[in-house]
Amino acid sequence: MDKDLLTIGAFAARARLSAKALRLYDRLGLLAPAHVDEVSGYRYYRASQVERARLVAMLRRLDMPLARIAEVVEAAGTESADRLAAYWADVEARVAGQRTLVEYLRGRLSGRSCEMYGKFVVETVEVPAQVVITETRHTLADELPAWIGASLGRLTEAARRCGGVTAAPFVVYHSEVSMESDGPAESCVPVADEAAARAWVAEQGRGREFGVRTEPARRLACTRISKAQVAHPQILAAFEAVEAWLKREGLEYDGPCREVYFADWDAAGAEDPVCDVAFPVR
Repeated sequence: MDKDLLTIGAFAARARLSAKALRLYDRLGLLAPAHVDEVSGYRYYRASQVERARLVAMLRRLDMPLARIAEVVEAAGTESADRLAAYWADVEARVAGQRTLVEYLRGRLSGRSCEMYGKFVVETVEVPAQVVITETRHTLADELPAWIGASLGRLTEAARRCGGVTAAPFVVYHSEVSMESDGPAESCVPVADEAAARAWVAEQGRGREFGVRTEPARRLACTRISKAQVAHPQILAAFEAVEAWLKREGLEYDGPCREVYFADWDAAGAEDPVCDVAFPVR
C-alpha cells in the first residue's frame, strides 16, 4: 500500500472533520477514499483530498442539495464559483419570496385581513361568449409563472392562423394550484375563426395539451392588480378579496376562478395594471 496514504482518522484530523462525516461523503459519492483495504475495509485518503473534503463540508452548511454540491466540486476553474453564485441567487430569491409570504400570513393571523382586502376594488363585468384555443397542464405553483408565459405565447402565435386574438387572454384554474396540488390550469386565447382553430388543434395531434372550445357568456366579479401584485403571495390576497366581496354581496360562484391578462407583460412596469383576478358569478 502507498505509504503516502492517510488513515481515515489521520485524514479526518487534518481536514477538521469527523470520520462519520467522511463515511457519509463517501456513501453520497462526494468524496471517495483513495484506497479501501479489501480485507479490513479500512478507508485511506491522500493529503491532496483535504481541500475537497473541507469544500464539501462548507457547501453542506449552505443546505446545498447533493447534486449541486457535486456540480460545484467537479467544475473546473472559475466555473465552480459561477455554479455557487447561481445556487445562492436561487436561495436569495426563494428567501425573498418566503419573507413576503410571512408578512402576508402575519396580516392574516393578526386579524388584518380586512385591511389587506380594502386595497382591492371589486366590480362586475359582462363578458360575451367567445371561441378560445387552449393549452392545459397539471402544474405546481413554482412552475406556474413560467408555464403561463410560455403557453400564452404559444397560443397567441397560433391565433394568427385562427383569425387573430379577439379579447384578452386568460388562465382558468380548474382546481387548486399550490406546492401540493397541480391543478390543472388552462391557458385560453380568444380567436375569431373557429373552423381555423379546430384545424390548428387537429394538426397538433391527439394526446396533446391543446384544445378549442366555446367559452360561454359570463358575468365576472374581478379586481385589477399590478404586475408586482401578480407575484405569490400578493395575488392570494387579491383572490381572497374578491371572495370576501362575493360573500358580502350574496353572489354565488358560476365556474372556476381565472386571471385575465389584458396588458403587454414585457412592456409593463412593476406598478402598471396588467391582470384582472376574476370569479364567474350568478
